[in-house]
Amino acid sequence: MEPPIDINNIFSVSNSNFDDLAIELFHWQYQHNLVYRQWVNLVSPNPGSIKTPVQIPALPISFFKSHEVLVSGQVATCVFESSRTTGMISSKHYVPNLDGYEKSAICGFENRYGKLEEWCVLALLPAYLERENSSLVYMANRFIEKSGHPSSGFYLYDFADLHKKLLELEAAGQKTLLLGVTFALLDFTEMYQMQLKHTVIMETGGMKGRGRELTRVELHQLLCNRTGVSSIHAEYGMTELLSQAYSEGEGRFHCPPWMKVLLRKEDDPFEIIQEGTGLIQVIDLVNMYSCAFIATQDIGKRYLDGSFEVLGRMDYADLRGCSLMVV
Repeated sequence: MEPPIDINNIFSVSNSNFDDLAIELFHWQYQHNLVYRQWVNLVSPNPGSIKTPVQIPALPISFFKSHEVLVSGQVATCVFESSRTTGMISSKHYVPNLDGYEKSAICGFENRYGKLEEWCVLALLPAYLERENSSLVYMANRFIEKSGHPSSGFYLYDFADLHKKLLELEAAGQKTLLLGVTFALLDFTEMYQMQLKHTVIMETGGMKGRGRELTRVELHQLLCNRTGVSSIHAEYGMTELLSQAYSEGEGRFHCPPWMKVLLRKEDDPFEIIQEGTGLIQVIDLVNMYSCAFIATQDIGKRYLDGSFEVLGRMDYADLRGCSLMVV
């Protein structure tokens, strides 16, 4: 069953037609995704009357732990799986076609940072490299391949080699992305402090089970002090999404044109608020074959320009390996 929207039209979406595409995709997914249809029928008295994105019911993210969220007739060629601790159930995202994810990842990054061919990409993702089916590792691998730089690559716990490589790249004036899981960035910069001028440090979250979680402000200040950079960048993504938002500092994220963040009231999950603080709800148009409308358990603050901050997690929510720290 093919979606009503061509994938190329999604990546050329603008503010003027985002709502129309979202509504078209909603009605198609309601018709062809059994899990989502059952949820919508539970919470919406008249799905056929939904005309705007703020009216679209969002599927709770927990459904990716208990159900195969997939459009009828589709067969997954890849299953992305979230990290988990003992006793936790992981989320699984069944993806029939990886072309959309790859294009979303590359275009989303390049919209904010320019062509990947200009970058050397160093990925410090030990916790993710040690398990299979990580969407973050898949994305980082595409970045490394697209950059084409001979020094681009993954690092596990070989901090000495990473330090040496960074110094070489700095001496050459090479624009470098150090993409790292939080605990590994902390361990690395504690062992090797330096002054970086040509490197962007981007943290992906991830302190689960690694000691006291720092606030975002504490974490970023500590990393800045150890590396000499003026700000720490961050990526907001998760197993259940196929798009990412980026922060270039101060924890304020910006979505690519095909992704939008809404907020719903914490005490009323069906009331959307335009700005202020609430629970983050994501529309990701690239999630064509699963569900494009996701209710997360992240608490956030939204601004009128569509950017947002992540303030923490609901108290009852499972810890997420890729989650950002509580402010």
